[in-house]
Amino acid sequence: MTKGRAAMFEKVKTALRLKSGAFDDEVHGLIAAAIEDLRTMGVHVPDFNPPPDAEPPAVVAPRVQRAIILYCKGHFGYTTAADSARFLKAYDLQKSALHFERGRKIALE
Repeated sequence: MTKGRAAMFEKVKTALRLKSGAFDDEVHGLIAAAIEDLRTMGVHVPDFNPPPDAEPPAVVAPRVQRAIILYCKGHFGYTTAADSARFLKAYDLQKSALHFERGRKIALE
């Protein structure tokens, strides 16, 4: 596991209040799904698995990290349906803001 992937994984586990490794596979899957969803919207998320000869991956922006955490909290299933909906709404708002910001930067270039 690369340093960037491990750091993101630990941040998500901490946000989910997980201490054991019982749900590690599920958490990895949720992180991958969040990244795929963000990239579908055009949000830049650095590659956590770059080829060996590539430059080191860029640092993941704090707002992108927050979006990934919100996605995972909304889909993990340890909360009530109302809490899950609240996390997913916050994720959708964050994702939209990141998408809009990307569009604005491209328009200004």
